Amino acid sequence: MPSRRAPDAAWQGRGRSQLRRAVRVGRRTRRVTIKGTLTLTQAKDAARKLLAQVALGRDPQGEKEAARQATARAFRTVVADYLEAKQPELRPNSFRISKLYLAGQYFRALHPMPIAAVTRTDVAAAVRAVTRNHGTATAAAARRALSAFFAWAIADGLLGDAANPVDGSHRPPDPAPRDHVLTTAELAAIWCARAGDEYGRVVKLLMLTGCRRQEIGGLRWSELDLDAGVWRLPKERSKNNRELVVALPSAALAIITSTPRRDGDYVFGDGKGFTSFTRGRELLDRKLASTVRPWRLHDIRRCVATGMADIGIEPHVIEACLNHYSGHRRGVAGIYNRSSYERAAAAAFARWADHVTALVEGRDNKVVPLRAL
Repeated sequence: MPSRRAPDAAWQGRGRSQLRRAVRVGRRTRRVTIKGTLTLTQAKDAARKLLAQVALGRDPQGEKEAARQATARAFRTVVADYLEAKQPELRPNSFRISKLYLAGQYFRALHPMPIAAVTRTDVAAAVRAVTRNHGTATAAAARRALSAFFAWAIADGLLGDAANPVDGSHRPPDPAPRDHVLTTAELAAIWCARAGDEYGRVVKLLMLTGCRRQEIGGLRWSELDLDAGVWRLPKERSKNNRELVVALPSAALAIITSTPRRDGDYVFGDGKGFTSFTRGRELLDRKLASTVRPWRLHDIRRCVATGMADIGIEPHVIEACLNHYSGHRRGVAGIYNRSSYERAAAAAFARWADHVTALVEGRDNKVVPLRAL
C-alpha cells in the first residue's frame, strides 16, 4: 500500500528544480524524481497523481526505466554502436556503404524503433520501400547490410532469444554477374583515345596491371620502388586485405615516371588520389563515339584476366596477378601451397604488357602461347 503521509510532508527538497517522493510498489520502495521548477501546490498535485498511479498497480519509476532502456536500444542507437565496433575491421569503402545503408535514409522507418521490436514484417516493408525508390540491386545490398547488423546484435545479446528478423523476408534478386569482355580492337581504341592526360594514364595502368580503379587512383609514391620496378599495394588498400606485389613492366613504369610530381604522396589527383572517374569517362566516351560497346572500367580487369589466359598464362598465375584467392588458391591447395608466385607473376605482367603494346601499335605480337605437352 502507498504511504498515507501527506504529500507535502513526504517530499524531499532538492532546490526548486528537483523533488523526490518515496512510494511503495508492492513490497518494494522506489524513489521517484520529478524535475522542474515547482511550487508547493504543484508538488502536491504531482504527488497525488503519482500515488494514484501506484494505487492502480502501476510502477511509474519502472516505466521510466523501461522507456530509458528502450531508447538506449533503439535501432539508430545500436546502429551507432555497431558502426563504431566495425570501423576498425572494415575497409573504408565497406564501412562507408554500411553506414550509408544503416544510418542513412534507406531504413529511416526503423530508426526510432526498439531493436528487439523490429519484426520480419517491418523489415519486408522497409526493403520494399528501398526497392521501389532505388531499385532491386540497391535493395539487395541494403538487405545484406541489415542482416549483418542484426547478426551482430544477436551475438551481442541485444535481441535475447529472438531470431534475425531479416531471415525469411523477401530477398530482392541480386544483379546478374557481368560478363562483358573487351575485344582487342576495343582495348586498343580505349588506349589510343586519350594520350597524356591523367585519366588516360590511370586507364592505361588499369590495362597493364588488371588492378581495381581505387587501387590505381589511390597509388602513392611511397608504395613504389622505381629502381626495382616494384609496386607494393598494402593490404589496407586491397579488397581482400592481402598485400599485392606488382612487378611493373616497362610500359607501366614509363607512365608513372612521366607523371608530374605534386606535393604530397599521391601519384594522381589533388591530395586525395584520383577521383574524377565520371568526368574522365564522359570525355573518353565522346572520343570513342560508337567504336566501343557500352562498358565499365571494371570490364578492363575482366579483359586482362581473359587476355592473359588467351596468350597462355596459367590460371593460378593470373589469380596471383589479380590478387585473387579462389580457384587454384583456395581450399586444401591454398592451405598447403603458400607461394605468392611473384616470379611467375612478374613474367606474366611483362608478357601481357608486350601483348597490349603490340595491339596498340598494330604490330605482330611477340608472345607465342605455349602448347600443353
